[in-house]
Amino acid sequence: MKSIPTFKSEEAERKFWTEHDSTEYVDWSKAKRAVFPNLKPSTKTISLRLPQTLLEELKLLANKRDVPYQSLLKVFLSERVESELQRHEPKMARA
Repeated sequence: MKSIPTFKSEEAERKFWTEHDSTEYVDWSKAKRAVFPNLKPSTKTISLRLPQTLLEELKLLANKRDVPYQSLLKVFLSERVESELQRHEPKMARA
């Protein structure tokens, strides 16, 4: 195996790996799956205007489930986005 060089920047490393075959530097047969149980996805704060009644209803539902309303909103959005992506997937594939 060749030794992996030291890189001065992430950009230099990125360029190196786009031009070289990793199998010359890493014995992938000895690789083990890494698990990162505490890794959280990156989040971005946004401002969202909702009708007052919708926000009150969301808070009511969240209270019944004993979760913060922002968390419940993220769950609802995630489920709906996934549903919409699956529903429109065949149409996107044809484009």
